[in-house]
Amino acid sequence: MEKVLEMNKAFYERYSELDNSEEFWNLMLAPLKQSIRINTLKAPLGYIKERLEERYELEPIPWVKEGFFINTREFGDMIEYSLGLAFPQEASSMIPPVVLDPQPEELVLDMAAAPGAKTTQIAQYMENEGCIIANDMKKWRVNVLIANLNRFGVLNTRVTVKDGAYFGRFENTFDKILLDAPCSSVGMVRKSFKFLSSWSMKKVITYSNIQKKLIMAAYKALKPRGVLVYSTCTIDPLENEGVVDYLLRKTDAKIEKIDLPLHPTPPVLEFDGKEYSEEVRKCLRLHPQDNNTGAFFVAKIRKP
Repeated sequence: MEKVLEMNKAFYERYSELDNSEEFWNLMLAPLKQSIRINTLKAPLGYIKERLEERYELEPIPWVKEGFFINTREFGDMIEYSLGLAFPQEASSMIPPVVLDPQPEELVLDMAAAPGAKTTQIAQYMENEGCIIANDMKKWRVNVLIANLNRFGVLNTRVTVKDGAYFGRFENTFDKILLDAPCSSVGMVRKSFKFLSSWSMKKVITYSNIQKKLIMAAYKALKPRGVLVYSTCTIDPLENEGVVDYLLRKTDAKIEKIDLPLHPTPPVLEFDGKEYSEEVRKCLRLHPQDNNTGAFFVAKIRKP
């Protein structure tokens, strides 16, 4: 806690109101467990797993059958990564595509796709069939996205360079949409302390406004009975429950319960003088100590 106070007092003051347990602060500063996702677009799961187990220790990630914790940080030396057989990916970030559950025949939008870990995971579940529109608004990030799509053998994806809000004009078009929204990245502090030192309340408010604009556009672009998954790698209620609550108040959206084998923290119904809909109880909120991962938030939204 002392280190957090030294680096960013405002960060500590805000999030100690949310979770002031010793486990929360200890895990917030602890190094992340490294994890990978095996890419079955290129070879069978068992084959790649056996190859990796010749050199590494693998521990299954309970909520994604292709995911494993692994005892290395040197992915540059991993031939399976170079060949596109395994993708280094944080364990909690594998959750949104699992919740989205894309099917081979569907049209799917990944609204903020770069660098492409979740896009390649979606393509994997679609077995390279159907179509994914993978979008990002920054050209340099799109270059990384395209490189990853190529390396991991993704064939069913078209890449666009747009502000995500642009897709609101395609009303009732997509079967499934993933909005892994840009955020204040509190959940990334375990990866790099730069996310702690650079955090500010101004950024949280800015991102919250962007997220509201994007989620409204995404919901508009979703087909009736389609599924929108909204996710962030932060714990701030303004960017999580607050954004979902905003969508619920503005539309006829329905929230569906997420049932996965993991340990969540109860979603926030009231924080910093703001109250949120009881429906946000169905969302998934993960703090670092819950499953020894990065912090994360996921909402599964259905359009009637």
